[in-house]
Amino acid sequence: MTVLRHFKPAILPLAALLAAITIAGCSMGGMAGGGSSSAAALSQGLSARMDQPGATLNRAEAIGLINAYRATTGQPALISDAALDGTAQALANQYAQTGTPPQSPQSLTMKLSAGYATFGETFSGWRNSAADATGLRSNATKAGVAVAFNGSSSYGVHWVLVLGN
Repeated sequence: MTVLRHFKPAILPLAALLAAITIAGCSMGGMAGGGSSSAAALSQGLSARMDQPGATLNRAEAIGLINAYRATTGQPALISDAALDGTAQALANQYAQTGTPPQSPQSLTMKLSAGYATFGETFSGWRNSAADATGLRSNATKAGVAVAFNGSSSYGVHWVLVLGN
């Protein structure tokens, strides 16, 4: 027990460091250059291309990455919410079909993105935009995330994140 007492103060800084390394891995790639270096740093769930037939978003890993970012800013973790996932999916489908950004549902914060093939790239775009980063740090407690692909649209891949309480 005395050994644990000595290591206990180091656990929180170690967790913050791990979150920072994870987030830094997202900034190594982007749309230009194919993002191959970030794909090596991120898990398959965050680097999987959503512009491929049968692609499936790993929602748990996506929310986990957002929570790692929130931890570095002192925000509590979001809880993945199936109802918000459904809302996000309906909005992403609408966005992909019409090419027009959907209206944010009342009482929810919504983040949109289009054209990024992976969630890691999408998250980096949100994190690097002042307005979107503020939304990621909102006082929400629950989140839903979704993606829709339309090969005949200008952007192909359309992302929606909804945050609420």
